[in-house]
Amino acid sequence: MPSPHSTEQPPRKPRVAVVFGGRSSEHAISVLTAGAVLRAIDRAKYDVLPIGITTEGRWALTADDPERMAIANRALPNVEQLAESPDGSVVLPVDPANREIVYTEPGAVPKALGEVDVVFPVLHGPYGEDGTLQGLLELSGVPYVGAGVLASAVGMDKEYMKRVFASFGLPVGPYEVIRPREWEQDPVAARRKVVDFAAEHGWPVFIKPARAGSSMGISKVDEISGLDAAMAEARRHDPKVIVEALLSGREIECGVLEFEDGPRASVPAWIPPVTAHEFYDFEAKYIDSAEGVVPAPLTAEETAEVRRLAVAAFEAASCEGLVRADFFLTDSGQFVINEINTMPGFTPISMYPRMWQESGVGYPELIDRLLQAALRRSTGLR
Repeated sequence: MPSPHSTEQPPRKPRVAVVFGGRSSEHAISVLTAGAVLRAIDRAKYDVLPIGITTEGRWALTADDPERMAIANRALPNVEQLAESPDGSVVLPVDPANREIVYTEPGAVPKALGEVDVVFPVLHGPYGEDGTLQGLLELSGVPYVGAGVLASAVGMDKEYMKRVFASFGLPVGPYEVIRPREWEQDPVAARRKVVDFAAEHGWPVFIKPARAGSSMGISKVDEISGLDAAMAEARRHDPKVIVEALLSGREIECGVLEFEDGPRASVPAWIPPVTAHEFYDFEAKYIDSAEGVVPAPLTAEETAEVRRLAVAAFEAASCEGLVRADFFLTDSGQFVINEINTMPGFTPISMYPRMWQESGVGYPELIDRLLQAALRRSTGLR
């Protein structure tokens, strides 16, 4: 400890840039997550710089005001409402030797905002959770929370996620892919692929954007007459569409968190049937506050198996930091992995922090562990 007459300065606190919003259809969910993270982060341990990305892609300096990052009267928040200026932009230099954040406004001298030690990218969906932002941060030489470029891309694309899992021997459900060119050049043949898939696996089927989350753009289709509308809805979010068979059983989720000695799984959660919704869709998750049951009512053997599979999925996709793994426990007693989410929501009703709370890791500790894991890692190949 410095003496009273020493000129030695106390060590600087790590500076965290919480980056949120983004260009995807999950923009508002990212803002909700950022609000929860900003409430929980330990300000005595970290300096915090909130940076929002607008739906057009502008990086904006935003108010550090979590109360404005919440659903109000069923209305979702956005970065434009939080930006300190309608024209100002935040610039992250693509230079590993320089982590200085710069803020610019038209007609004004650029202003240095100081160096950033670690980025907490709480973006969901394309242009943030899919490896694109992670690639920028790798080029910039800035450590960041969560999965790297490859794992982020695999975790975003439901087709390649399933291919990776299957190659590692993990159980996946039946699926078919409709690529953009197929639907655009020969929609009759594309429809036939769906009909043939349903003939083999049965109606209903689920039509999903291949690269979206938060249950955006998903439709349950009971017969061929509903296919075109479902395809149009999915393609509003992604031109590549995945078709999945109905798996009869319980929806089970499990969180994975990186500790000093490697990844560990939380207690699992059960997502009970949502009576007001056909399935666990966007409104059920974020508007109507559907409740999961934590811990899930499983046997000791089932709990051990789903935790094992969650960590195996984390490792198969080369993930880092955190993952929420979603499963079906079928009526025959088999776990089938549906998908992983490399940046799950941290809203007050989100399952990932609830599962870790029940596992003995409270919200502030969860945030701290993610930041410390990111600070321990190097950028680049690892």
